[in-house]
Amino acid sequence: MSTNRRSFIRNIALSSGAIASVIPEHGYASQTEQIPASFNMSGYSAPKIPTVRVAVIGLGMRGPGAVDRLSYIEGVEIAVLCDKYPDRVESAQEILTKKGLPKAKSYSGEEGWKAICESNEVDLVYITTPWHLHTPIAVYAMKNDKHAVSEVPAAKTVDECWELVETSEKTRKHMMMLENTCYDFFELLTLNMARNGLFGELVHAEGAYIHELNGLLLSKTGYKDMWRLNENMTRNGSLYPTHGLGPIAQCLNINRGDKFDHLVSMSSNDFSMAPLIADLASKDDFYKQYSDSHYRGNMNTTIIRSALGKTLMVQHDVSSIRPYSRIHLISGTKGVAQKWPEPGRIALGHEWADAEKMKAYEDKYTPPIVKHIGEIAKSVGGHGGMDFMMDWRLIDCLRNGLPLDQNVYDAAAWSAAGPLSEASVAKKSRTIDYPDFTRGAWKTNKPHDMTLDGGGNTKVRKVVD
Repeated sequence: MSTNRRSFIRNIALSSGAIASVIPEHGYASQTEQIPASFNMSGYSAPKIPTVRVAVIGLGMRGPGAVDRLSYIEGVEIAVLCDKYPDRVESAQEILTKKGLPKAKSYSGEEGWKAICESNEVDLVYITTPWHLHTPIAVYAMKNDKHAVSEVPAAKTVDECWELVETSEKTRKHMMMLENTCYDFFELLTLNMARNGLFGELVHAEGAYIHELNGLLLSKTGYKDMWRLNENMTRNGSLYPTHGLGPIAQCLNINRGDKFDHLVSMSSNDFSMAPLIADLASKDDFYKQYSDSHYRGNMNTTIIRSALGKTLMVQHDVSSIRPYSRIHLISGTKGVAQKWPEPGRIALGHEWADAEKMKAYEDKYTPPIVKHIGEIAKSVGGHGGMDFMMDWRLIDCLRNGLPLDQNVYDAAAWSAAGPLSEASVAKKSRTIDYPDFTRGAWKTNKPHDMTLDGGGNTKVRKVVD
């Protein structure tokens, strides 16, 4: 849907008094959800692609790791490598040549990605760029008959979320967010437990991205052109919500039996970044350009209520000095699971299960994908194996014409927590309505289990010693 059309609908709704909450600065009105979908991408199976030709766009932080992981998967041809900076492309080429694989075609420059999307050389565009390019590249790829997957978040604004949804529906091309935490081992275990009713009916869940990143955010050699520091200068909310939100949303069957209904969000003041910048600026003139800026609060807490009355708490803090945590807590009428601090714990009463009971749970509820590829994934690596499991599963689904575990509605709903939280924080934590990106299809969409039915035949070329 074009922005003009969305604005027209917003104005009509305002004049009729139909909208409960409107966020003009984010171009969002809840009435957009009432426009019928052109096609339901939930459960959609695209035609099989026996050999998936992949273009990896963005070879800074995340791209080289993706190239390495994909190089192990049979049925993948890494056809194109692209980055704004040519030297990064050449470095990524060495990953392939060291493994005896053919070099990929090289693209570089500010808009080299456009030529890739327009070409007939690839089936899948794998996007690992700075955040602001995720939606533009994904949309352009789908419009040029390519499937698209992007690093997180998939979008920065609600309008971008709608653009992803509408483009995927119109082109019938997959758009999946590469939310690797959905493939971590405890998250998959608890998802399978929840689907089998071990916790009863889930009523509450918690997720987070608590990860002290000051050194990386403030480093001249960290994020190119200081792009992530700029994100933290210009926005205040849950900037990076999906690592914690994705796995718990799957457990609660969001978009498949339930949906996010509304949220409230609150940020603390910034007590860390401005003082750190001021100290750096006193020693290095480079940092003076950042010393008069306001930074997002240390801790943001966002609470989402679902249509069925479930609650989700999501936290974001990348500047406080504390241990890494994604929390991952799901609580039901019969029990609870919590991952952090590791190892994860299960309780079906007032006491946490002991090691023997945990082993019994793992033996019974470890899902098929982990039994099939889990140990290989740990050997190949990528955040302990979850990255590789995600990549392998993506390719296996595309090769076998299976629905993806995450679809464009998930990418949109999970990413939208960012801009919606910003709007709530800006309005003193007022309630903000959540768009229904499925336009009502959540009521009939079926939960997607990560079984291997019809797939699982994608092999791995080599396992690291």
